[in-house]
Amino acid sequence: MNRKDFLKSGLILGGATLLPTNSVFSQSLIENKTDLLVDKVSMTTNTFDFIGGDIGEWKVIHMNPVCGLPLEKVSYLDILPSMTTKMNKGIWTLTGFTSNVRYAEKDEREKLVAVQSDLGRPSATCAALIPIRKTETWWTMAQDERRKIFEAKSHHIETGLKYMPAIARKLYHCRDIGQPFDFLTWFEYAPQDSDKFEELVKSLRETEEWKYVDREIDIRLIKV
Repeated sequence: MNRKDFLKSGLILGGATLLPTNSVFSQSLIENKTDLLVDKVSMTTNTFDFIGGDIGEWKVIHMNPVCGLPLEKVSYLDILPSMTTKMNKGIWTLTGFTSNVRYAEKDEREKLVAVQSDLGRPSATCAALIPIRKTETWWTMAQDERRKIFEAKSHHIETGLKYMPAIARKLYHCRDIGQPFDFLTWFEYAPQDSDKFEELVKSLRETEEWKYVDREIDIRLIKV
């Protein structure tokens, strides 16, 4: 489902309900309202396109399909705000938006803020883009059930804290806008911290949470 279809489905920001679609007039209103909402989403959220192709700021070292279908091989990756995608069409594009931390409790958020690094550090010339999709079983659980697996059993946040500030991380959400993945996780780190990053991803993939991942691509990159 693409973003426009998603908005039409009734899952619109603020829980707005669409008008009946049994007339040309109401359908026209829906189309106009949907277009406005699509524009609003683009302008009011931090939405970015990860563009795989023949040019880009990051050179692809390897692409490993951990599970599920692979992505087409590319040589470079660019990251651009969605409104500027026309500057680089690429071979494939994955879109995601930043949001609040959804499973962390207050004290965990405070710990994350205190130690996390910003992206774009000159020394962080290594990166990884890891798109992930979780199973429908995961998404049919209640929020508190997912939280229990995410942290109480898998210690996702606790594990990540061990590797900060050496490894900077940014999570982009994409399930809500009809993308093929649920999350795009972006990491940046210095070459001397490569072993730490390998430890981090190995630890996370051994948790109960990762039993609910049915598609994952591990894309490693270096700054051009």
